[in-house]
Amino acid sequence: MPIDETRTFLPVRIAVLTVSDTRTLADDRSGDTLVARLTAAGHVLAAREIVRDDVDLLVETLSGWIADESIDCVITTGGTGVTGRDVTPEAFAEVCEKEIPGFGELFRWLSYRTIGTSTVQSRATAGVANGTYLFALPGSTGAVKDGWDGILATQLDSRYRPCNFVELMPRLRER
Repeated sequence: MPIDETRTFLPVRIAVLTVSDTRTLADDRSGDTLVARLTAAGHVLAAREIVRDDVDLLVETLSGWIADESIDCVITTGGTGVTGRDVTPEAFAEVCEKEIPGFGELFRWLSYRTIGTSTVQSRATAGVANGTYLFALPGSTGAVKDGWDGILATQLDSRYRPCNFVELMPRLRER
């Protein structure tokens, strides 16, 4: 699907949240990969944090960013697996008003080409809350590349045809 160069690029203000009990900004490779890709695409890094795998802390951080008018989109990396500490989808379930089920489905389809059946261990998900897009990617750099390069780079580009998430942003709060 093409980028329509006759259309104006509209930068999206994106917050990046790494979900991890062990990573710091000094060794957050997946967060760094995501930040590098989104800024290279012309988007704005609106915020960045690392939060432990804890539903309450995740909900608190997500809720704050959802309420922040200067943030259009949140992308998380980590916490989407099936272990006891992986709770990002549960936090998303608490804050999302609408789920975007096709995101997780497409992510796993793309990821299958890279890691085969291991992709079933991912609970990548997405939704919308208070006019803010929320996307949860697994915590590996490969998963971040699959999610950004295969889905988000185009869907967060206002020039992508036939349609994209950016053109829907003014209507996300409709009732």
